[in-house]
Amino acid sequence: MLFKVKLSYELYFSVLTDLKRDIVFMIPDSTKKKYDVVVLGAGAAGLMTAITAGYRGRSVLILERSNMPGKKILMSGGGRCNFTNEYVHPENFLSANPHFCKGALSRYTADDFIQLVERHNIRYEMRKNNQLFCLDSSSDILEMLLKECAYANVTIETHSDVDKISYTQQDSPDDESESYKYLLTTKNNGKRSGSQIDYVSCKSLVIATGGLSIPTLGGSGFGYDLASDFSLTVTDLQAGLVPFTLSGELGQMVKRLSGVSTNVEISCNNNTFKENILFTHRGLSGPAILQISSYWAAGQTIRINLLPDQNVATQFLEQKSRQSQILLKTFLSRFLPRSLVEELENTWWSNFSRMPISKIADESLVNIGNNINNWNLIPAGTEGYRTAEVTRGGVSTEKISSKTMEVKNQPGLYFVGEVLDVTGHLGGFNFQWAWSSGYAAGICA
Repeated sequence: MLFKVKLSYELYFSVLTDLKRDIVFMIPDSTKKKYDVVVLGAGAAGLMTAITAGYRGRSVLILERSNMPGKKILMSGGGRCNFTNEYVHPENFLSANPHFCKGALSRYTADDFIQLVERHNIRYEMRKNNQLFCLDSSSDILEMLLKECAYANVTIETHSDVDKISYTQQDSPDDESESYKYLLTTKNNGKRSGSQIDYVSCKSLVIATGGLSIPTLGGSGFGYDLASDFSLTVTDLQAGLVPFTLSGELGQMVKRLSGVSTNVEISCNNNTFKENILFTHRGLSGPAILQISSYWAAGQTIRINLLPDQNVATQFLEQKSRQSQILLKTFLSRFLPRSLVEELENTWWSNFSRMPISKIADESLVNIGNNINNWNLIPAGTEGYRTAEVTRGGVSTEKISSKTMEVKNQPGLYFVGEVLDVTGHLGGFNFQWAWSSGYAAGICA
């Protein structure tokens, strides 16, 4: 079957090789240099914007600086793509304006995207916390989006770096619907390509360039620089959904525990998550850590409750009242990984390592129990954008329409996806924001 998606030669071969589907793509001709809509970035938000605008009959070009679209889609969810969550609420998102995301999320819901997935006969499953994953491969989602681009006659150019963007103010309001407001100067950085685009003009320009997270997959600050060029504020940026690093004796301890995991309750700045943590050779990771990292700032303390469903001090005292001869280590190993208990013993009760609970003073038992229910530690830092799943912060939403994603007082300029100051929790929420914000822009651009 022939799809009229226009891709670079390298992407043409990589899609056929990586996706292993019976798809044939046309090599692009770049004779058409005027488009209704140009989208910068072929990630989740950019593809959704292009598809939506294309189905409206708009001529759409996506410019992607890397060698292929959807790289973060392919690596997401351990290769299975956690493409949305069954239950999506505004409370699942962080932003300086917590109400901003509501409009887009209500216009294009998780159910809307699930229906799209089902129309393409993609097999999926629900995991804990209502997270939806592909049963087979993340490439199913990317292939679906590329097919939709094909149906919508979207053109995709890879290896495309944008050097300069200029805006022309239109003199006559009557010409607004046909005017080309933006002129882009581009260069092709590919070794093999079917075209070389030097100048592209468009009526609507959509910035879907993502954030700083995972630069090896194309993360960059280009969208933030562009926002500043158009006098938009960029909020403070930090790595989000990212592992913590630990140093000193604590760092040595977690290194010895590398690979050990356990369920905990973790808190910081009045935010709490109950999930799994994973000890690594650099620090702490796992869903609970990734979640709380978006609320943490350098130098702050995080609190880990290692046994969230139990009052450990009370349990110790009850054991003592029964004259129990069990050791603390033996008792706690019923609930926690033994290797973790041994490390905690060396840290908190080495003097009582051979003493049964019945012989330990009440005050000491209470202190040890409280430490287990309230383990306070200060991370040395995070692993940074290298492994962060998202960028916390972004282009301020103050001057952007929550209904259309268009910049107020800047006709035809839109920002969507991760580049905006909207950051979702772990669990499919950032993909849903990409689909929803992309759709909101696509139906207007």
